[in-house]
Amino acid sequence: MFARTETAPGAAGRMDSIYRRQRYIYDLTRKYYLLGRDRLIRQLDSPDGGTVIDIGCGTGRNLILAAHRYPDARFFGVDISAEMLVTAEKNVARAGLNERIVFARGDASAFDPGALFGEERFDRIFLSYTLSMIPPWQQVLAYVPDMLTEDGAIHIVDFGQQEKLPGLFRRAFFSWLAKFHVEPRGDLEQVLEGVARQSGLSLEFARLYRGYAWGATLRRP
Repeated sequence: MFARTETAPGAAGRMDSIYRRQRYIYDLTRKYYLLGRDRLIRQLDSPDGGTVIDIGCGTGRNLILAAHRYPDARFFGVDISAEMLVTAEKNVARAGLNERIVFARGDASAFDPGALFGEERFDRIFLSYTLSMIPPWQQVLAYVPDMLTEDGAIHIVDFGQQEKLPGLFRRAFFSWLAKFHVEPRGDLEQVLEGVARQSGLSLEFARLYRGYAWGATLRRP
């Protein structure tokens, strides 16, 4: 059971209320519209013996797939929802990966990885459909580069602005997402450009599936 905790009570309670029941069907339903997650995992290219952290890890689905793909790496997951972490722990145990994946409860916008995991730096950091659910999402991006190792990289996938999809679909989809407190970040690319300049990182940005999803990688030059 995850023991370490760093959370903002209000945000944690809100997420727990959302996922208290949804966690049972989360992976079954999300595979149809959280597009680009497997692409992100393929692009991680974790080094042997590397450390990888999933910020906003949810049910642990992505960590399990990544652990199978990169058998020599060590994995960490942080999430604000205790409900989701209960499911994540069960999923990891079922996959036989307890010794390679460690979870802790924490607020993505303000957590100390050293206190939670005993690790200050990570070779790979990824955020999969996380930023669209965090109100202070720019705060997350401001400090995450400080967690990178010298050759580290940050990988992001999230909802785009549906640029090349029908306007009716876009409006209906955004309205539906809002019911779950999800808000696609229309200025994500511009914010990431600023983060890259400030942190001395290179930025690769891609519009996927006609703009349905956006993917980005920040890395040390």
